[in-house]
Amino acid sequence: MHLAELVSDIDVLVALEPDELGLHILQVLASWPAHMGSQGVQGFVNGALQGYRPSPRAQEAEQAIREAWAWLEGQALIILDPRLLVGDGRVLSRKGRRLGRDAQARRTFSGHRLAKEALHPNIREDVWALYQREKYDTAVFEAMKAVEVAVRDAAGLSATDIGASLMRKAFDVNSGKLTDTTVVPAERQALSDLFAGVIGAYKNPHSHRNVALDDPDEAAEIILLANHLLRIVDARSQ
Repeated sequence: MHLAELVSDIDVLVALEPDELGLHILQVLASWPAHMGSQGVQGFVNGALQGYRPSPRAQEAEQAIREAWAWLEGQALIILDPRLLVGDGRVLSRKGRRLGRDAQARRTFSGHRLAKEALHPNIREDVWALYQREKYDTAVFEAMKAVEVAVRDAAGLSATDIGASLMRKAFDVNSGKLTDTTVVPAERQALSDLFAGVIGAYKNPHSHRNVALDDPDEAAEIILLANHLLRIVDARSQ
C-alpha cells in the first residue's frame, strides 16, 4: 500500500491536519511486510512523493508528511527501531501496529477525540490520562466529581452538600452564590437545571453502581460537557 492510494489528491493531503494524515501514514506502514524493514522519515517521504509527482505542491506535501510523522512519534506510535545501533530507522510501536491494522481502532483513537490542551486544568491530567487508558466510565466520573468540587468551593458550601441538591443551592435563582442576578429569572433557572441535570445524569449513577461506558466518542462528549461547566464556574467565581 502507498499513501497515494489512501489520499489520491495532493491538495487534500496538504490540507489534512498532522493527526489526520498521520493515521493514514500509520495504515500504510502497517500494511508493509516485515521484510521491508524499518526506515526514517526521509525514506518514507521519498517513496510517498513518487505517487504525486510531478506537482507544484510537492514541497508542501513533504512538509505535511514530515509534520504528520512528527505527530506519530509524539504519540509513541512510531519509535526508534530497537534492532539498530545507529541510524534513524523507525518501526511501529505495539499500539501503532494495532491502530494501523484496525480501522475501528483508528476511528476511535482516543488521542484524536479528546485534546489534552483543550481541557480545564482541573481535569487536564487525571481525567485525560484515564481516557487515554480507555477507562471511560472512571474518566467521566472524575470529570463530574471535579465539577461538583469546583461548585462547592466556589459557592462556599459544606462537604455535606452534594449532587443535584448542591447545584440547586449554588445556582438558586434568588440566593445562589453562583447565580447571575443580571439575567432574567428564566435563564437563572435554566442554568440551575443544567448543572443539576448533568450531575444527576452523569455523576450520580457512576457513584452508586457500575456503569458500562465503552464508547470513546460518548465519553469524550460527556467530559467536554464537564469541561464547559467548569469554565462557567470559573467565570462566576471571578
